[in-house]
Amino acid sequence: MSPNSKLFDALSVSAKGLPESGIVEVMNYGRRREGTVALWAGEGDLPTPDFISDAAARSLKSGETFYTWQRGIPELREQLALYHRRLYGVPADPERYFVCGSGMQAIQIAFAMTLGAADEVVIPSPTWPNAAAAALVAGAKPVFVEMDFGDAGFSLDISKIERLVGARTRVIFLNSPANPSGWVATLDDLRNVLSLARKHGLWIVADEIYARFYWKGGERSPSFRDVMDPDDRIIFVNTFSKNWAMTGWRIGWIETHPSLGQVAENLIQYSTSGVAVFMQRAGIAALDKGEAFVRHMIERSRKGREITINVLGKSNRNRIRLAPPDGAFYAFFSIEGERNSRALAMKLIDEAGVGLAPGTAFGPGAEPFLRLCFARSPESVEVVVNRIADWVKR
Repeated sequence: MSPNSKLFDALSVSAKGLPESGIVEVMNYGRRREGTVALWAGEGDLPTPDFISDAAARSLKSGETFYTWQRGIPELREQLALYHRRLYGVPADPERYFVCGSGMQAIQIAFAMTLGAADEVVIPSPTWPNAAAAALVAGAKPVFVEMDFGDAGFSLDISKIERLVGARTRVIFLNSPANPSGWVATLDDLRNVLSLARKHGLWIVADEIYARFYWKGGERSPSFRDVMDPDDRIIFVNTFSKNWAMTGWRIGWIETHPSLGQVAENLIQYSTSGVAVFMQRAGIAALDKGEAFVRHMIERSRKGREITINVLGKSNRNRIRLAPPDGAFYAFFSIEGERNSRALAMKLIDEAGVGLAPGTAFGPGAEPFLRLCFARSPESVEVVVNRIADWVKR
């Protein structure tokens, strides 16, 4: 339905300026098409495991349905600290962690903490579109730095970031491993970004949501925690969604210096007044008992990645350009002769019965690409990549 012009014109400038999600547009186009196998969303196809859901059910049954700690219940914050100590091998204070309603809200709160009206946030692109939209909601301006692309995939030229830093720049937003490109920042990349932020007095909002999905070896990808000092201006955002199959739960967390705790608490209070206790009990179960499940999710994605590379990256080299991703669980590829990925995504739904996210949704440098989520059953991934390969051969 088109907006009523009189009502629409009376809305705030920031609300009117928000773009429609290009991913959702394609999903809405194809979700009712019978026979379509959809890999357009950034999630796996396994439901939340019982040990997590049962913890939430027990909490509800016991009557934990009241207002709660704005920063998160102490037990969950302690589990978050333990999880980070295990994964990163660094001391972790529970006072660094603040529970909020999803990774998306974590980004919104991080931007509310660091950005004001007309301030700028530098974002390497291709990028998940919601971060830039969150900046717009805050009244700030996203400034995209286009990443370089070659046979080895995407790479980040730090000098490009520095050239875009101006009087209004306040934040660098860095997503690594990256959605949609699969790029992973090296330790040198992280050191260089951190050095730049220190030089110009900038904040870093670090989205390391896909840290466990790292295909170059090891338990997790390189992190700012490996190179930072305790007082560096870094806010980490994260979520329970990807590792523990909890995309529908909408629970995430922020990690930052404990001295910023009251500000983080205030912003949580004035947005949601805290996350429901039963959801936090589920988060505790995920962190405490979920390592085997996380490893299963990673191995499943590894198989999906191998299938995708073997079919799209080898059998159709003349038309399909795909650099194996170093991290996350997406293949980001282009097809020779197809420059408009939005139109191509619609065409693949109609003619091949596959649903992918168009590159047009992911900012500058992404226009000719398609994103395929391979964190699904090997059978589903195999069906999709073979349908694409067959379509390309026609």
